[in-house]
Amino acid sequence: MNPAPSVLALSGGVGGAKLALGLQRVLPPGELAVLVNTGDDFTHLGLRICPDLDTVLYTLAGVVHPKQGWGRDAETFGFMDELRRQGGPDWFLLGDRDLVLHVERTRRLAAGERLTRITAAFAQRFGVPTQLLPMADSEVATLLDTDAGPLEFQHYFVRLRCEPRVRSLVFAGAAQARPPEELATVLRSSALRAIIIAPSNPFLSIDPLLAVPGLRAALRAARVPVVAVSPLIGGRAVKGPTAKIMGELGLAADTASIARHYAGLIDGLVVDEADADEAGTLGLRFAVTRTLMRDDADRERVARTALQLAERLAA
Repeated sequence: MNPAPSVLALSGGVGGAKLALGLQRVLPPGELAVLVNTGDDFTHLGLRICPDLDTVLYTLAGVVHPKQGWGRDAETFGFMDELRRQGGPDWFLLGDRDLVLHVERTRRLAAGERLTRITAAFAQRFGVPTQLLPMADSEVATLLDTDAGPLEFQHYFVRLRCEPRVRSLVFAGAAQARPPEELATVLRSSALRAIIIAPSNPFLSIDPLLAVPGLRAALRAARVPVVAVSPLIGGRAVKGPTAKIMGELGLAADTASIARHYAGLIDGLVVDEADADEAGTLGLRFAVTRTLMRDDADRERVARTALQLAERLAA
């Protein structure tokens, strides 16, 4: 019988997956659960695509593309080559082996299975000991109001490469969504000792999670320390448009803005060495480490730092 998770992580895609891997590596098997953003999900070529869920799955399974941080390693693209030849939309890259998950997910959803159960089955077949949970079984879509007009997330992020200026965000379907019951079981468990918010984009990856009714309150009701890892290093994002979006929304790209964004939810913040002086002015418990995660040793170090801060907060 698998142990109940002692740590719950909240994650988006690439950056969150790196921390999730660090946590998986330093915790005993089965003691990690990861709640993953599904606001990025969309239907493309008739298939239900779950980019963040798949990135976390591939990362934890050790089969992610090592340079990209997303997609499968040793991938082939015969499907895309033929799609281009037939004049189909080729702006969203789908590898041949990656395609299998999208086909199988779509088939099982059409048969009435919940996304949570499908994801658990994928994780089991990949040999992943971590419990992977989508933030909801119903569809939620991150929509952006931009200077190029309203955009679905993948059109903004992939097709237009985050170039449009963002004015505001809406999470369509969030009001009707509910967290999976499996998450409630994790949060009610006496084994749970920490909740870690990964250094994913707070606006594009974590806010969709928190928009699901009751989720924020359920995280606080668990009565364990909630620790966030800042996605910024010296005012810049390691990857993605976090700093760009913060500027467009009228926010300073600094540690103080991250702390304010999570105010009322987090008890502590892990920051990079470059931001140590600023973190000392926040009035919030914090820990300092090098948060850039280039390899597994880095991932484990950041994971341990977050867990140690949670332990200090619980003491």
